[in-house]
Amino acid sequence: MSLLRRKSFSAAPPHGSARLVPSLSWPHLLALGVGSIVGTGILTLIGVGVDRAGPAVLLSFAIAGAICACAALAYAEMATMMPAAGSAYTYSYAVLGELIAWVVGWSLILEYSLVVSTVAVGWSGYASPLLTGIGFPAALTQGPALGGLINLPAIVIIAIVAGLLMFGTSESARLNTILVAIKIATLSLFVAVTLPHFDTHNLHPFMPHGFVKTHGADGVDRGVMAAAAIIFFAFYGFDAISTAAEEAKRPERDLTIGIVGSMVACTIIYVLVAAAAVGALPYTRFADSPEPLALILRQMGQGGIARIVAIAAIIALPTVLLGFLYGQSRIFLVMARDGFLPTPLAKISRRGTPARITILTAILVAILAGLLPIDQIAALANAGTLIAFMSVGACLIVMRRRAPDAPRPFKVPLGIVVGLGAILGCLYLFISLPTKTILWCFGWNAFGLLVYFTYGRANAVLGRERS
Repeated sequence: MSLLRRKSFSAAPPHGSARLVPSLSWPHLLALGVGSIVGTGILTLIGVGVDRAGPAVLLSFAIAGAICACAALAYAEMATMMPAAGSAYTYSYAVLGELIAWVVGWSLILEYSLVVSTVAVGWSGYASPLLTGIGFPAALTQGPALGGLINLPAIVIIAIVAGLLMFGTSESARLNTILVAIKIATLSLFVAVTLPHFDTHNLHPFMPHGFVKTHGADGVDRGVMAAAAIIFFAFYGFDAISTAAEEAKRPERDLTIGIVGSMVACTIIYVLVAAAAVGALPYTRFADSPEPLALILRQMGQGGIARIVAIAAIIALPTVLLGFLYGQSRIFLVMARDGFLPTPLAKISRRGTPARITILTAILVAILAGLLPIDQIAALANAGTLIAFMSVGACLIVMRRRAPDAPRPFKVPLGIVVGLGAILGCLYLFISLPTKTILWCFGWNAFGLLVYFTYGRANAVLGRERS
């Protein structure tokens, strides 16, 4: 029965653990969400998406967005019911039990670590042409899989963002807000330049690779759902807001505005940018490009605007790094508080940040970003995210049955339907991932269970308290 033991439904950290300082209001959280969501997914992965689905990538965005909307609403209800750091891991521990919470937490480690790595590689894709233009060695801008030695720009940007997070949470939030404004202005400029050149002929054939996932002769899975399973990466980021619950000034209000508001804003942005990109140029001319938006502008003869977009991407993409590296450090922090990781890692620095956890996370993701290509990282990151989203949908349904009258500062309309939509939608996207990715995910979680039964279960604070 110890595998099913549950934490109390409380926002307070365990006894003896330092509490993070509530310093974030809803504008900070909304900017954190938009900054985390709008990034590599639209600036870089749209190239991967059109390679997988052609112009029907518009459907892929719509499907992924609808599933994410269900998950976002589930997160909003759970986050306001339990405004504690830890996101889906914490909700699962309080609702579904310790073993499932461990699997979710282990999957979140996979998600956040690989998201940071993916975004760092995407940032490098925009920065590298500028660096090589001034004599920087090309071999140091790509990992071994792409013929280089190491992706040094990706490693450097991770180190910079980690340093900023260790400096202070409120300082990081203020800088993030400024960078998000730059990012939105850049995407607006792209739409303003390309949308007048929209040509319906570029939408034909609309669905060249079909709807369901099919395995191509080149070893790549294609189709609308195969693309949706990868560009699903473009929509999540709102879950990083839920990791900030302990640092929100008024979590019952601020978390709802941050989570739901960021999803609505980003869906509108994505529809406009994706339509402008696919309509402006035949998709084959920018498929699989590491910098598709800048490439589209150059192909249209807008070299000056393309340089502006590339420079703005270099400036603004680190907002995604900041959001997810922030979220990962808080997940690690709560797991260390609970005894699943060495408790000294939960130490809070004099500036009120989990510096030790942040350094550990930065080292891990820098290694991944320096060596792996973007599509493989993104697909594996999605696998971890989908597991976490399914768990939050399950938590929503279980709590509606177990405690229907419990206080809910934000209550999702048709909660059971929304929860089922998150579970079934994410499950379908999961099986639409490349087979190799699914196997890697199962391998990662098998290793995680080994860690749990050899270390985590025996050292769990909850187990020690009840023994």
